[in-house]
Amino acid sequence: MSKPEPDVVVPPGDATKGAKIFKGKCAQCHTINKGGSVKQGPNLWGFIGRQSGQADFGYSEANKKSGIIWSEKHLWEYLVNPKAYIPGTKMVFAGMKKEQERADLIAYLVQASKE
Repeated sequence: MSKPEPDVVVPPGDATKGAKIFKGKCAQCHTINKGGSVKQGPNLWGFIGRQSGQADFGYSEANKKSGIIWSEKHLWEYLVNPKAYIPGTKMVFAGMKKEQERADLIAYLVQASKE
């Protein structure tokens, strides 16, 4: 069963600024290029539109069973507090409270995950 998308509006972001945010906050655990390596977290290439927990990675049962099909709206909520959005996730990220940073990061993730 899939988890419905949150009823939110994701503001436009700047993918160039998002790339810098990714490098500073995400790249130590994730790659986002096709065929990129798995680190502490999964490679994120192609994850938009894919069910959570389905890539080649040792996901938690909570992540596998979350029913989330990754979208900008799910990311908007997830990135605030991953452990609250998917209780039981192994993701060790405190969250990103600043809305513009989240918008910029999401713009980058959407762009980079399909290049």
